[in-house]
Formats: sequence, C-alpha cells, structure tokens
Amino acid sequence: MKYHVWTEGCQMNVADSQRVASALEALGYVAESEAEQADVIVLNTCVVRQSAEDKAYGRLTSLLPLKRKRPELVINLMGCLVGVRGADALRTKLPMVDVFSPPSEPGPLVRYLLERDGHDLAEAERLQRFAYQDEATTVLNAQTGGYTLPAFERGRAVSAHVPIVYGCSHACTFCIIPLKRGVERSRPVGEVAADVRGLVEQGVREVTLLGQIVDRYGQDIDDGPTLAGLLRAIHDIEGLERIRFLTSHPNWMTDDLLRTVAELPKVCEHIEVPVQAGDDAVLANMKRGYTNGDYRRLVERIRTIIPNVSIGTDIIVGFPGETAEQFEATYTLLADLKIDVAHLARYSTRPGTVAQRRMVDDVPEAEKVRRFQVLEDLQERVVGEINARFVGTRLEVLVEDLHKGKWRGRTRNNKLVFFEAGPTPEAPGHNLRGLTVPVTITQAGAWSMQAERLADR
Repeated sequence: MKYHVWTEGCQMNVADSQRVASALEALGYVAESEAEQADVIVLNTCVVRQSAEDKAYGRLTSLLPLKRKRPELVINLMGCLVGVRGADALRTKLPMVDVFSPPSEPGPLVRYLLERDGHDLAEAERLQRFAYQDEATTVLNAQTGGYTLPAFERGRAVSAHVPIVYGCSHACTFCIIPLKRGVERSRPVGEVAADVRGLVEQGVREVTLLGQIVDRYGQDIDDGPTLAGLLRAIHDIEGLERIRFLTSHPNWMTDDLLRTVAELPKVCEHIEVPVQAGDDAVLANMKRGYTNGDYRRLVERIRTIIPNVSIGTDIIVGFPGETAEQFEATYTLLADLKIDVAHLARYSTRPGTVAQRRMVDDVPEAEKVRRFQVLEDLQERVVGEINARFVGTRLEVLVEDLHKGKWRGRTRNNKLVFFEAGPTPEAPGHNLRGLTVPVTITQAGAWSMQAERLADR
C-alpha cells in the first residue's frame, strides 16, 4: 500500500504533512513520489492567497481521470481549504474526495482507512491511539516519546518544524487563518519537548518552533508557559544544536524573549517579525495594533539586545485603500531599516475576512504588481549590501544536503550558503550532512552566498 502527499503553503502545512505521512506509515503505508502509483493521495491545502486556493482546485481536477479509472483510490483533502468547519460545504462540490480533514488532523483519514479495512472497534481504537493524538496529531514512538519522521526523512532530515501553537485569535482584517485553523491552542511543554527529543534521536539537529503568532505561546492558558520558558526547557536536550521560532507579532515580542534569545547559545540570532505595512492608517485598517514608530523602535530593541541579529518581515502591498503615498511609507520603512528578509505578497481578498466584508479591493492588480516589484528591487539591493559584508569572514554552516555538486546549509542568521562537496561527498568521512562546518565566505549575492570550507579546529 502506497501514499502520496502534496503540500502547498506555510511551514505549518509542511509539519502537518509530515505528521499525516507518519500516521499512514504507522498503518503500513509507504511513501510514493508519483501520485498515479499511490493508493492514498493527500492534498494538504493553503488558502492564504487566491493563487494557493486555485492550485488546490487545479490539483483536484487533475486527479479526476485517475479517480474514474481507479475508484478504490482514496483522496484526502486536508488543510485550510477544509478549515475547522468546512467539510459539509465541500462534499457536494467535490464528490471525488473521500475524506475531508481539518488542518493538523490526520484523524479523519486514519479512521476512514481503519473502517474501510474492517478493523474491529478495539483494534481501531488501538491503532488510532498509536497514529494520532488529538489536535496535535503527534505520531507516537515508544522509544522516544515523540513522533516518528516519515521513512524517507528518517536519518536524513537535518532540520524539522515543531508546531507549538495551533490556530490564531488575533484576527487581522486581511487574514483567513482564524476562520480556517480556529482559535489559538498551545501545546504542553512536555509534549513539545518529547517531539524535539524524538526528532534529535532520528538525526535532526535543528528545530523551528511554529505558531501563527509564536510569541503568544501559552497566552491561552491561565498561568501558562511562555515562549522564553519553552526555549529554556528544550535548550539542554542533548544532540540538539540549533533552535529557531516563527512567526512573531510585534505586540508580543517582549524583552524577556529577546534576552532569552541572546543568552541561550542554541537559539539562533534570527527574528521573523512581520510589519505588513509602513503607514499607520493602513496598519490600523489591518488591525495590527502598532504604528510605524512602534515597529521602528522594536527593531532597534532587537538589534540592541541581540548582537549580530538578522531580521525577517512580511509585507502586503495593495491593501484596500492603500494610496501611493501610503505605499511610499512602506518603501521608506524598508529602506531605512534594511531588513535581511522581506516576504512580499500582493493583497488577495479572502472570503469571510473583515477586509472582504467591509472594505473595497480598490488597488488595481497592475498597481499591486508594480508596488511588489519596487519593493523586490529595493530588497535585492539592500540584502546584497548586507551579505557583501560577510565576504572574507568565517561563519558556521549547518549542512542540510547536496545540491548540484555542492553542500548546502544555513548560518545561524539563516543565510543560505553553498560550498564545494569534493569528489566523493557521500563516502564515509566525507558526508557532511548534519554537521556544523566552518567556512569562509568568498562570494555573496542577495539570495545566497558561496564559501570555502575551513579545516576543522
């Protein structure tokens, strides 16, 4: 029996796909890279932008001939297209789909397969307990107490994502996530730590803690834990080399969290904190809860408390009502702050959001494209200048994999680095996957850097 998983969207979806793959392997399925050869196909969907939703429907349409030819094929639609309450509305529209699963929940698919294969109730309950655990969907592993990576990643994955907060309760006016993933729910510290320990025992050296607003971790629990406390709790896990977290919100980025990042050697000096826009009126319409000045002061605090930090942000261009002058405020903000990474997006109306109900999407698409390109050109210049400063310096790279004859990995600041692998890269003693390697940067561009390996010391 074979399964195939197609994933679109954010890092949370990537983590969810890992977990559904692990659940299927617990039931005896093996991974298949070609959908046409699989017995179970999982489509893990994203609807943050219209283009992502269109991809999901396009992929479903492409599977129709296969489903007609093989009616026994199981198609599972999962993720934000289904959402927390959307399965009933989709059943009539998508009759080729056998199972609808909300985000982060392989449970419906597991139950469907168990019932289809005729397991009695006791056996079904035993297998379901093994395969998933409530909304966290953690596949249990008797040895580690965490979850087992899919077989094709076990022993090869150097970095892994660990969800710590599901859903979101902030409700920015443009965002569909609260409607699709529900209110925020923080996972217990012990459960997260078990996941991390299990991943490390399977060869993972770096984990990224995930949440829609990750620095709100524990806020939904009376006297709950904090993200700073969680970082301290997992920091001393033996074999774990690096810890990252994303995505943060400016309103919840506390000095305690920043000091924790600065103090803990394993926590990387990279902060993802979206600004979304540079104009105060646009920010208010987005219901972000801060101003241009607030964000500038936050960036100053981050850089003061964490030496050599790199910062990433998100920007939406063409939000309803955004004038040319308001867009210029965003341009000026990015030009002044010189952020290391800016994830850019053109505004896309999402049904059910406050922006869709109360605002007019009045910025022409051509103007959105123009503004996007202007910011992209700015960022290419800014990041090129930032990265050029690293030429001739010594950095440490955690090696992830081979790519076109070169080892590929990232620095603590999340800079992508390539260096020559040599004639026998996978031979014993030459395989650097999962190792932290010292390099000297020889060339730097806006999106990656080239390096030479230094002798280990």
